[in-house]
Amino acid sequence: MARYNGPECRLCRREGMKLFLKGDRCYTEKCAMNKRPYAPGMHGQGRKKVSNYGTQLREKQKVKRIYGVLETQFRNTYEKAENMQGKTGENLLSLLERRLDNVVYKMGLAASRKEARQLVRHGHFTLNGHKANIPSMLVSIGDEIVVKETSKTSPKMKSLVENFTRVVPNWLNVDIEKMQGKVVALPTREDIDLEIEEHLIVELYSK
Repeated sequence: MARYNGPECRLCRREGMKLFLKGDRCYTEKCAMNKRPYAPGMHGQGRKKVSNYGTQLREKQKVKRIYGVLETQFRNTYEKAENMQGKTGENLLSLLERRLDNVVYKMGLAASRKEARQLVRHGHFTLNGHKANIPSMLVSIGDEIVVKETSKTSPKMKSLVENFTRVVPNWLNVDIEKMQGKVVALPTREDIDLEIEEHLIVELYSK
């Protein structure tokens, strides 16, 4: 499966905002956006006239990079959102938020979405008591996500619990001491605190 293996801070600089791809480092002075808040490359500091298409494309790329989704998977998610009732853009963000790797990250059991994907793939979590190692699985109301008993004693998990500072969204009920959480509602647009203009993505795919 194709994946991006380059410098993650370069992606933040390209989008002109922090995408929080490197966990705690993004909150320190070492963050590349604090040192070089401009696009990478020799022409990164130059002024560029961006077309409407360019603006829409950048918004799509930004969302893909935040959630760590490749083009085909993103397009399939968009088509699913388009067939749902309600606003397509809001449906799209809701579906992305419901991904298992994102839920693990939101629960505070991973420092970043990338780390959450790795932990899920390595089988450290169960969903409703069953093995769950597919990051793109969508959670629903009533689903329970729990760290496996054999993983609770790992130094990584203990460190995450001891240093827990994450603000948990209202649609999740998390017991960090027990390393478990439950989906109590579906995420709405108000629950997603990201600087995203989802209507630009809808306009891009509607052409």
